[in-house]
Amino acid sequence: MRYVVDHDLHIHTKQSPCSSDPLQTPARIVRYAEENGFSTVCLADHFWDELVPTCSNWYEKCDFACICESLGYTPPVDNGVKLLFGCETDIDKHFQLGVSRQRMELFDFIVIPTTHMHMTGLTVDATDSAPERRAELYVKRLDALLSMDLPFEKVGIAHLTCPLLSNVETHLDVLDMVSDGVFRELFARAARLKTGIELNFELSCYQGEDIERVLRPYRIAKEEGCLFYFGSDAHHEDVLLRSKENFEAIVTALDLREEEKFRVPAKADSLFNK
Repeated sequence: MRYVVDHDLHIHTKQSPCSSDPLQTPARIVRYAEENGFSTVCLADHFWDELVPTCSNWYEKCDFACICESLGYTPPVDNGVKLLFGCETDIDKHFQLGVSRQRMELFDFIVIPTTHMHMTGLTVDATDSAPERRAELYVKRLDALLSMDLPFEKVGIAHLTCPLLSNVETHLDVLDMVSDGVFRELFARAARLKTGIELNFELSCYQGEDIERVLRPYRIAKEEGCLFYFGSDAHHEDVLLRSKENFEAIVTALDLREEEKFRVPAKADSLFNK
């Protein structure tokens, strides 16, 4: 059976500093789910736990109190949409995760990117700019995440082909430097951990051979038995409006089947239910 696009597990509200869009509210996100026939959506605002030391001034604005502002919204109980309380955190250049063990259990879902290599000083050093070095760090950062003691059943590995891993002009070159064999080893581990692999890229932005270049890691992940979920990473409404069409295009391109879907486990004590 073809993969059914019934969710979006990576959406930002106005609480994320890189959104700050007054229209990007939990109520609007629930309406987006209703408009597209989604059964599950997840608020995944940027978060660095104040219980974990950081050198990032930007992340000082993204503490637990900030992301909990969204919990003031009361979701409808009869519209068939499950609203999850999640976050998008980071791994710094010392491979430290931005969520403490105490806070981890409070989230329904935790989005963790390994490709946020635009945050010089936090995730990379200024000397780490060469594509070859970015390819090396790409592998090391993903390896570090997969080696952590985490509740992987509610963890998603975000935007693995995002231009932020280098830049728009060179990010595919960086991906090309990671061999099939290395990808296979990493994704085989991800499959054993039963973590989610996020599908979060605009397929229409790629043309010709670049389509296969960006799809290659996901094709390998599929062959290794990984489970996939969709995340729009929307910070503004314009992304929400085009996400469903993009998701369906990716399902077709990867020939995804329903049994390859990552599902967030039910959590009776979600903070949205309190």
